[in-house]
Amino acid sequence: MAMPTDRVQRVVNLAREKGLLRPRDLAVVGIPRQYLRMAHERGLVERVARGLYRVAGEMTSDKASLAEVCKRAPSGVICLISALSFHELTTQIPHFVYLAIGEKAHLPHIEHVNVEVFRFSGTALTEGIETHVVDGAEVRVYCVAKTVADCFKYRNKIGLDVAIEALRDCLRQRKATVDDLVRYGRICRVERVMRPYMEAMLA
Repeated sequence: MAMPTDRVQRVVNLAREKGLLRPRDLAVVGIPRQYLRMAHERGLVERVARGLYRVAGEMTSDKASLAEVCKRAPSGVICLISALSFHELTTQIPHFVYLAIGEKAHLPHIEHVNVEVFRFSGTALTEGIETHVVDGAEVRVYCVAKTVADCFKYRNKIGLDVAIEALRDCLRQRKATVDDLVRYGRICRVERVMRPYMEAMLA
């Protein structure tokens, strides 16, 4: 029979493996929730939001808030300035986590992190999604070309200067091809808006 200390250590190991741990994750591996409470009381795991825990002091990445949001909103996708920051394509410091969700999706309730939600639909929602691992947790984020196109689509919201800077840095750093930019520009219905800036930068 497993000793309480052994099960508490299993909780810590599971939190380390997943990056962010939810109480229901314990049921999958047969650990009663009381051992999560014990691990928390002993200072081995810390509560970052309601129903969300991590190994105490281990998540230090500047992208940790993205992992927290994606854990809470698993169908959402990191977008716009947050995605630009993830891909190192902006000098802007995001004050929110920018999150894309479906038109009919429920608004996620996320404590501890400020979230700005945008409703996407069709291929504008589903195309260009990449999955990365941040601090042990999966983060869904739009690829570079899709993010640049999104920034032009929402230029009135985030600023045309941000979109132009993102396009310039994308081309300069060769983080996406022209063909990909054109493709996602069409998906987001901003190809005609983007084209003059692309032509000027490529001249």
